Amino acid sequence: MRNLRPLTPDEAPGKSQELLGDIVGRHGSAGEMVSTMAHSPALLQGYLDLSRAMKRIKIPRPLSEKISLTLQEWIGCGTCMESHIEAGRAAGLTDTDITLARQGTSTDVREAALLAFALRVLTEPSSLTPDDVTALREHGWSDRVIAEIVGLVSLNMLTGSFNLVAGIQPDTKP
Repeated sequence: MRNLRPLTPDEAPGKSQELLGDIVGRHGSAGEMVSTMAHSPALLQGYLDLSRAMKRIKIPRPLSEKISLTLQEWIGCGTCMESHIEAGRAAGLTDTDITLARQGTSTDVREAALLAFALRVLTEPSSLTPDDVTALREHGWSDRVIAEIVGLVSLNMLTGSFNLVAGIQPDTKP
């Protein structure tokens, strides 16, 4: 059941009207989540800015999708999970890759360490220590990638939480 309804550009308040109008003009539609975020111009602007910024990360697309799958499995957003399964497949992930990512792991030890770290950033950030960051560096991850994990976690938490609050969920969980 939807708790918040999507808005058209004409219904949207303030800056959301301009943002939605631009998106619809360029893409034909804005999608349910974005149209529903339009209730808050600040939220919509923040989401769009963070989403665009995270497209420029150094983490390869297949790995970023694995990270999102790990996070969304814990967050519980079925809509996000469906989206990241589809995006993961488009990025070349196999069914095994997707299953393992949803379990927070990978056949690649370096990736598994990064997935576990991302999950801890989401679920227990106060437990992270300098040794955890050092361990990622020892796996060959750069400070840039370590910092970008926080951005991916933030984006996934934002979208997953918003969809759950708004009631934007598929009929069945993937």
